[in-house]
This record gives sequence, C-alpha cells and structure tokens, in this order.
Amino acid sequence: MAGAPAAGRFERDVVVIGGCGHVGLPLAIAFADRGADVGIYDVSEPAVAEVNAGRLPFDEPGAAQALERVVAAGRLRASADPSIVSEAENVVVVIGTPVDEHLNPNPHAIPKALGGCSAYFRDGQLLILRSTVFPGVTALVEKMVADLGASVEVAFCPERIAEGKAMTELFELPQIVSARSAMGQQRAAKLFGLLTESIVELSPEEAELAKLFTNVWRYIKFATANQFYMMANDRGLDFERIRKGLSQDYPRAADMPGPGFAAGPCLFKDTMQLAAFNNNNFALGHTAMTINEGLPLYLVSRLEQRYDISTMRVGILGMAFKGESDDIRSSLSYKLKRILAFKAGDVLCTDPYVPASVDGSLLPLQEVLERSDLLVVATPHKQYRGLETSKPVADIWNVLGNGVRV
Repeated sequence: MAGAPAAGRFERDVVVIGGCGHVGLPLAIAFADRGADVGIYDVSEPAVAEVNAGRLPFDEPGAAQALERVVAAGRLRASADPSIVSEAENVVVVIGTPVDEHLNPNPHAIPKALGGCSAYFRDGQLLILRSTVFPGVTALVEKMVADLGASVEVAFCPERIAEGKAMTELFELPQIVSARSAMGQQRAAKLFGLLTESIVELSPEEAELAKLFTNVWRYIKFATANQFYMMANDRGLDFERIRKGLSQDYPRAADMPGPGFAAGPCLFKDTMQLAAFNNNNFALGHTAMTINEGLPLYLVSRLEQRYDISTMRVGILGMAFKGESDDIRSSLSYKLKRILAFKAGDVLCTDPYVPASVDGSLLPLQEVLERSDLLVVATPHKQYRGLETSKPVADIWNVLGNGVRV
C-alpha cells in the first residue's frame, strides 16, 4: 500500500498534529478511509475523546459516517499524548501561521509549536506542513529539524479544501506537494496519492506563495463584488439584478460573486500575511481588507438612514462565517452584532448550526422572528430561504430572492 511504513520501522502510516480541527480531522479520516493506519495528536482532550468515540466535533458533510467507519475498523485513533508522533512514518502538521493584533504574522509560531513534539521525531520520518504558512516557514522548519540532528525530510503540501466540501474535495482536487529533495517530493506524492492521482509538484517557496495567492485572490474578488454592491446600492439600484444581467450567457463575467460578508479563519489573515511578505507594499490587499471588513458598518449606516434603529430590536440571522457551517471563527456576524449593540435598541441572534456550547446567547429562530422589529440575514444558511415574515429584512446575500438593496 502507498504510504505504508518502511520495513516495519513505524507502527502507523500517518499522524496528524492538530488533527481534531476543521482541516486536520477530514484529512485524517480521508487517509484512514483509504486504508492507512492513522493517529491524531491534539491538545484538546474533549475533542480527542469525541473522535475516539466516533463522534465528529463539528459539522462537515460526509465526515461523520466515515469517522464512525474508520474508528470502528481500528484505523484511526486520537491522543493528547505527543508521543504518538513517534509512531508514524508521515507526520502531517495543520498548525497555521497566525497574525497578531497588529496584523503581523508570526513566522516562528509553527517551529515553536513543533518544539513540543520534537523529542518524538524519528529518523526516517517525513514531516509535512499542511496549513497555510508565511513564506519561508518551510525553510525555518527545515533548519529546526536539522538543528535537532534528526534525519527527517520536510515537505509543504497545502490544504485546498473549503469547509463543507472537505470529504469530496480531498479526493477530487489536485494535491500540491513540495519538498527540497527529490526523495521528499516522491514520498509526499506517494502519500497524497492515496487520495488522488492528480499531483502538482512545486518548490516549497512556490507552494507557499501558491497557497497565499489562492486565498488572497478570492478575498480580492469578494471585495470587488462588495464595492460594486455599495456603488449600486448607494444609487438605489439592485446589484443582484445587475450581476445576473451582465453574467447571463457571458462566460467572461460568470465568476463574479454576489455581495456578502467575506470572513472566516483564512482569507483576511492570509491577505495580511501576503502584505507583510511584500513589506506591506500591497495596496490592493489592504483596500480589499477595508472594503470587506467595512461592510458590516456600511450595512448599519444604511439601516440608520431608513429606520430609527436606536428604538428597534434587530435580529441577526446567522452567526457562522459561511452558510451551512457551525464555524464562527472571524465571522463578521459578530462584528455586526457589536456595531448594532452600540447603535440599536437591542440585538437578538440566532443560528441553526452554532451550538450553545460555542455561543450560549443564541436564541431559536422563531423567537428572534417574533421579537425583532428588523431582521438582517448575516449568513446565507439554506434554512432561511423562503422565510416568511412581515418584518423588514436586510438581505445582502439575496437568500430570500427579493434583491440586495438596503
């Protein structure tokens, strides 16, 4: 089997560090479902317990059934003990590069985090960085490993999935693999060959920029749509009608997105990483950030022009950062909530996916509909389609199909 332990030196094929999260767990499940013996190391003991019980800690279509299957078959086990890292030939790391409160990336975050596992690195392992990293981090990890004196190959193979599509895209999308040596490249391609036959080989530096360029390109496209939306909206025009008209049977405009909150744990962060990489000489990225991050305030400003919201109870429909997700990381719904808490008489929030253990302030949809004077569709959950209410609704996603004018 591809990716099998070399000459019985290792007990497992793969261990995923940080493997109980939205990126690591689908990958671990996918490898196990393709026959690999997979371990997970994660510092969250509750998440480890959930995974070992065959229960998915978050929503991801298609993952729950596969998790039950591979746990029952004994091909997947999670642990909060870092010693599990020593058991696998391939060590996949899904710890990303964060940005601080000043929007500066910390390129040393991954090497520092790996320091806690470094005692368990073994000669012959392949260490694979999977999450988005600041350019040059792969080289930093190579140096760290070399300084340890361990004979460990290092590769960078960026994740490419979108939440909600992981269990299809892991198998359908080409996998980018990169390593400094031909042997590292071959081993990484062999491992990810378990998931797909479509392998794209790049150098580590090329792969690091490829991942950042991909996310920033999407962020800039969303900013362009949001700027167009504001231009049309300020003149009393429905951007959605304009967008549909200009793109109908016209392929060069088919990829123009609609307006909406462009958020989540990656797009904004990676735009700031790319800006820092280019010595903050990235006017396009910074402009995209001000447009996307400014949309909640723009929306509230428009509502203030139409209503006396200081006397109104406003209901926010959807707190996750994207539709059909329970993930609230970097969600602009919470930025909208903070603005309305200052501007409106009261704010009520609901979301069909976000559990009370994550946000205990959320209310049932029906209660929010009944108690609110004004509604804002902040997340395009399918559940809101066909929603019937006599209350005014601000719906920049056009979930209700009535246009996006506010």
